[in-house]
Amino acid sequence: MKEPIVDILIPTYRPGQEFKELLLGLFRQSYPVRRILVVNTDASLWNPEFEDLVPNLYVDHIDQRTFDHGGTRREMAASSDADLLLFMTQDAVPANADLVENLVRQFSLPQVRAAYARQLPKKGCSVLEAYTRGFNYPRESDIKDYGDLPELGLKTFFCSNVCAMYDRKTYEELGGFVRRTLFNEDMIYAAGLIEAGYSIAYAADAMVYHSHNYGCAAQLKRNFDLGVSQAQHPEIFEKYPSEGEGIRMVKQTAAYVCRIGRPWLLVPLFFQSGCKYLGYLLGKHYRLLPRWLILRCTMSRTWWRFRKKR
Repeated sequence: MKEPIVDILIPTYRPGQEFKELLLGLFRQSYPVRRILVVNTDASLWNPEFEDLVPNLYVDHIDQRTFDHGGTRREMAASSDADLLLFMTQDAVPANADLVENLVRQFSLPQVRAAYARQLPKKGCSVLEAYTRGFNYPRESDIKDYGDLPELGLKTFFCSNVCAMYDRKTYEELGGFVRRTLFNEDMIYAAGLIEAGYSIAYAADAMVYHSHNYGCAAQLKRNFDLGVSQAQHPEIFEKYPSEGEGIRMVKQTAAYVCRIGRPWLLVPLFFQSGCKYLGYLLGKHYRLLPRWLILRCTMSRTWWRFRKKR
């Protein structure tokens, strides 16, 4: 049987050292990658030396005003005729040479049409963030389908395209990524996939290093954008609320820091959790907010400046 053709698609903005490590990690993969397709926002912030690192790198540049998490990825997917599309972010560094191969293997399973990788904490990652990675990306692989909705709720649709692979034919059949969204394009697509009767694989043996030591302000802004995306897609997020999962994570993290003898970490945990929830609530009700406050709360000012509030 012919091996599926794989293209890797990566949107970038101000790519730096981690992107270099990502490219080198892709060059060492055991599974052949046909092309690495990059759409870079702002050509003035691109380092041409990246193009010397791997022979199969193809780069297009776009203006910052046109970038959209859903729309840009949608255009990238349309430029590929590969069997499998692997979307990554510029700061997701392969942990070993088997990343692509272990994701491809998931598609031999019945009804699997998307697969996502395990995210490991980077060197220097905080204790709280490292625990969060383990909470969201456990050691055990899993297959999720429509039957998991009563138990998992919204988490059934979790399929982070920090590193996620998609069957292209099914992707096109379902209409692909949403054209316009501030955030959450991966979960919005995954919801349609699950509701169409397909499955999502979590491949714990496909690993990337990816984490952020966000402070309170950054957590508020990130979760504001999350709340906005949920408010804009009530057909998904009102049916399957997500607040319960967040509360469970806070409780388990609090128990963990006490168990390892670092109870003082409860202070930043509760402050950060409060900022996350405040940002989320503000985002869910963004239509009631003045534009100046939206621009203070979001991580994506440019996105708002060139789009009308709806």
